[in-house]
Amino acid sequence: MPRSLDDAPVDRLASFVANLRFEALPADVIDKAKIHIADTLGAALAGARSNEFRITRRIVGSHGAARIWGTNAFTGARDAALINGVSAHAFELDDAGGCDHSGAVVMPALLAAIAQMPRAVSGKELIAAVVAGYDVGRRILEATGGYDSHNSLGWHSTGTCGTLAAAAAVANIRDLDAHITRDAITLATSFSSGLWAFIHDGSQAKKIHAGRAAEGGLLAAQLATEGFAGPSKVFDDVWGGFFRSFNKSTCDVDKLSEALGEVWKVKRAVLKPYASCRGAHSAVDALEDLLKQTARTASQIEAIELRLSPMLMGMCGAKEGGAMAPTQMSLPYAVAARCVFGTAGLEAYSAERRSDPKVHTIMEQMQLIVDDSMKPLDEPFVTLTFKDGLRATHMVPRATGSAERPMLLPDITDKFKELATMSLSTEQTDHLWSTLATLEELDDCRKLADLMAGDADSRPVFC
Repeated sequence: MPRSLDDAPVDRLASFVANLRFEALPADVIDKAKIHIADTLGAALAGARSNEFRITRRIVGSHGAARIWGTNAFTGARDAALINGVSAHAFELDDAGGCDHSGAVVMPALLAAIAQMPRAVSGKELIAAVVAGYDVGRRILEATGGYDSHNSLGWHSTGTCGTLAAAAAVANIRDLDAHITRDAITLATSFSSGLWAFIHDGSQAKKIHAGRAAEGGLLAAQLATEGFAGPSKVFDDVWGGFFRSFNKSTCDVDKLSEALGEVWKVKRAVLKPYASCRGAHSAVDALEDLLKQTARTASQIEAIELRLSPMLMGMCGAKEGGAMAPTQMSLPYAVAARCVFGTAGLEAYSAERRSDPKVHTIMEQMQLIVDDSMKPLDEPFVTLTFKDGLRATHMVPRATGSAERPMLLPDITDKFKELATMSLSTEQTDHLWSTLATLEELDDCRKLADLMAGDADSRPVFC
C-alpha cells in the first residue's frame, strides 16, 4: 500500500527532486551545471592516474556495464560509482562549495546508474539530475548547521551529506516518484560517513569519501526502487535522527525546502584552479594579487606571514611536503609552490617538486599566526615583506572559481584539457569537450562513457 507524503521539509524536497525537469531550469543554471559536469569528468580522467585509483581498482569486480573512466575496462554499477568517485577527488581538483565536493559524488553515481538503465538518457535529463543532486547535497549541509558547524565536529560533509546528493540525483534520472525518492534520500542517511581523522597523519582516506558517497547514494536509490523503505523520521528531532547525530545544536530542518526552485544550489558551487584543499586557495590568490599590486616577483619576497582562523589552521596549517595526500591539504605548501614554480596547479605536486629544497625552505621560514577572533570560515590574511623593506597585506574573501572571482571560460577549457589528456588522446579530449559543451543536444548519455575510454592503465602513476 503506497504511503502518503506529508508537508514536512523532506517531503517537499523529495517532491521537488522527483518532478524536476530540464525545462524548469533557468539558462544560467543550465550553463553552470554543464561547466561542473565537464570539470568533474576532467578531474576524474586525471585521477585515473592516481595511486588511490589504482589501489581501489584492484578490489572491484571485472564484470558489468559501467565504464571505469579513463580506461577500457568495465565493472558493476556500484563498483564504478566507487572507483570513479575516488578518481574524481584524487587530485583535489574537483569542485567544492556544495555538499562540499558535489561533482565527485553526483557524476559517478549518475553515469553508473545510466549504464544500468534499459533506455537512453538524454543530456537534458542528465543536467536536471545533476542540478537535483547539487540542490539536495547543499540543502542537507545547510540544514545540519553549515560547513563550519558540521565539519568542525569532525565529520567530512562530502561523505556525510554527499551520499544524499547522489541518491537524489539517481532518483531523478530514474524517474522515481516522490514517495520512492524520499525513501532513497532517507535510506542514504544510513550510508553517511566520513571523518576528518585523515588530517592528522596524511592518510589517503579523504579520497575514498567521494567514492563511498557515490556508491552509497546509488545503492540507496536501487533499494528504494525495489520497495526498501527509508526511515521516515530521520530528519525529525528524534534520537538517532540525522541532525541530532551529526550536529546537536545548530540544525534547521526548514532549510531542506527553503526557496526550492528559486535558489539553485549549483550556483554556489565553485571550481578549483589549484590542486589543493579549497582552504588554501584564497591565500594563493592573495599572494598573486600582492605581487601584481606591488609590481614585484616572488623572488623578491623576504618573508611570508599568514594570519588564519583556528579551524583553517587545524585543517590546512601543516607544513607538509612529503606524501601527496597531506601535501595537498597544506596551505603553506600551496603558497610556497606558487613562489617557487609559478603555479599551484597539479604540476606543482609531482614527487620531484614536493621534495624541492627551495619549497621547504620557504615553508620553514613562513610564519603562521592563529587569530582566535576570526570566524571558522574566514579567509587568511597574507602579509609579504619584500627585500627592499616594503610590507603589504591582503585578504581575498572568495577565491578564484567562485561567483565573485570566476574562472574565465578559456581557463576552464585549459584546465579540462590539461587534466583529460592525462588519460585520453588530444583528439578524444577535444571530442569530449565539444560534446559536453552542447550536452543538452545529446540523445544518449551512454555515449559519454565511450568518449572516456582511455589508456590510463598503460601510463605511469602520478604521485
